[in-house]
Amino acid sequence: YDKAYSQAHLPVREQTNTVGHAVRAVYLYSGMADVAAETDDETLFAACKNLWDNLTKRQMYITGGIGSAVQGEAFTFDYDLPNDTVYTETCAAIGLIFWAHRMLRLDVDRDYADVMERTFYNGALSGISLDGKRYFYVNPLEVVPEVCEKRHDHGHVDTTRRPWFDCACCPPNIARLLASFGRYIYAQDEVALYVHLFVESEASFRLGEERVSLTQKTNYPWEERVEITVNTERESPFAVVVRIPGWCRNAQISVNGEAVEIGSVSRKGYARITRQWRRGDKIEIEFPMPIERIHAHSAVRANAGRIAIQRGPVVYCLEEADNGPNLSAISLPRNAKLSLAGRDRSLGGVPVIHGMARRSRVVPQGQDVLYCSDATTDKEDVPITAVPYYAWGNREPGEMLVWIREAQECEGLKEGMSDRCA
Repeated sequence: YDKAYSQAHLPVREQTNTVGHAVRAVYLYSGMADVAAETDDETLFAACKNLWDNLTKRQMYITGGIGSAVQGEAFTFDYDLPNDTVYTETCAAIGLIFWAHRMLRLDVDRDYADVMERTFYNGALSGISLDGKRYFYVNPLEVVPEVCEKRHDHGHVDTTRRPWFDCACCPPNIARLLASFGRYIYAQDEVALYVHLFVESEASFRLGEERVSLTQKTNYPWEERVEITVNTERESPFAVVVRIPGWCRNAQISVNGEAVEIGSVSRKGYARITRQWRRGDKIEIEFPMPIERIHAHSAVRANAGRIAIQRGPVVYCLEEADNGPNLSAISLPRNAKLSLAGRDRSLGGVPVIHGMARRSRVVPQGQDVLYCSDATTDKEDVPITAVPYYAWGNREPGEMLVWIREAQECEGLKEGMSDRCA
């Protein structure tokens, strides 16, 4: 019996590395955080913090998925994050959201809310189809259907979502997450209201003897603007505390048209706006969302020489439906321009990203040659389309790829590229 599989190898306060079954781990850690909150147990919170740092900084995928090994549906070791044989059960991502939410109760730090948001928009939401009728148990970051069909070590990876499972934990789990999502958006204490997530919504609170409501108007995460209207029964002093996401640089906040100096009021990634609030006061926030290329830590072997595409909190991927087969032959030059290119109606109207990349084709000198020292390499410029990761697998079955090979800069060709690449 492997005690580490059930996180029973050490007393919980002595554990520092996330090990064992991923779902059970984050459920345990959620319980630890609850006990710490109820009993003001600082040693238990410190243990939670150590485990959090190990998981999110060494064993979490860019999508917020956790649990890289099919054997035991478990964690393995630091920086072991394969993309094609990955497990990342939907329930594990949901459990991570549960834990992040509880850590926020203990300490209002955007690190927890950022992971909560990342996981929801990527690794958890990918577990359900756009029509809400089919599900993924496993959430890979790279798929080649023929490999999944013919290799036993990829047999756990589905290339299309299923209507149900023999072990049907994931479908009801994601259903309750979606149904309860409103409770993750806001929080309060005796003197402040907290905005953790940016979602079109309305919520009511009682601060002392006063009733207060917040109304959010936004099309986040696709658009950069968030408007929060504060309504009070009468003029009241309190704070509205707003998260500034870690991925965002140069956020701007104003109240009734007057700019707020974020640096002077921010703590742990949250901007605290304290004032006498009146009915109809408006907080306006701009979150610039450039398209970014994300690099993994150099110890993540699977992603060496590769980049991922992200805009705001949303991770993107390539699908065969848009880019043809053999996605691994595509490389993205460092100076290739990426831009938003409208919305894909077949995927629910989500914004897609377009750019120019290069596709390689190695041609051996001679026929039926598998390896050849005097081969020639053809490189052609090809347009690529990237779609939100959570929306992959909603069209015809095919390949999918999150981490794309990165090429050296090219000069002068179409879209600012050239056929002379280092």
